[in-house]
Amino acid sequence: MNACEPHHGPRKAGVVIASTRAAAGLYPDETGPVIQDWLTEHGFAAFPTMVVPDGEPVGAALRALLTQDPAVVITSGGTGLSADDRTPEMTLPLLDRHIPGLMEGIRRAGAAKTPLAMLSRGHAGVSGKTFIINLPGSPKGVMDGLAVLDPVIGHLCEQMEGSHGH
Repeated sequence: MNACEPHHGPRKAGVVIASTRAAAGLYPDETGPVIQDWLTEHGFAAFPTMVVPDGEPVGAALRALLTQDPAVVITSGGTGLSADDRTPEMTLPLLDRHIPGLMEGIRRAGAAKTPLAMLSRGHAGVSGKTFIINLPGSPKGVMDGLAVLDPVIGHLCEQMEGSHGH
């Protein structure tokens, strides 16, 4: 049994890619497949990736996903300092509780490779029983972030479900 596969079948997961250019079909989404593969490896049943323009469409996609009660929602993109990088602003109002240590860990891991990782403004937290995390828009940044999540995702899901060994 996978770390993230409770008795009632695989946990659901959603992926939102914030990219105005990818949403317009100007270039392929490169981070969605990386996230989908990671989710599959960790026993999640992932909904199809939603590729949306930066800004308000990200908030709409997140709200739509939350109605499906996923265990995890991972976003990629929109976390920088450009005017249309608004994924953190779209995510923040949805979070009931924050998990700042995760983002600190991700920025620390990324900064070991590029100082630009410190500019990422993503959030990690919980909305109801859904864990949401904002990862950067580059495949390398996504892989770094997922590597930080690797050792904690199973325990995180169990805690949110109230099934950790107490």
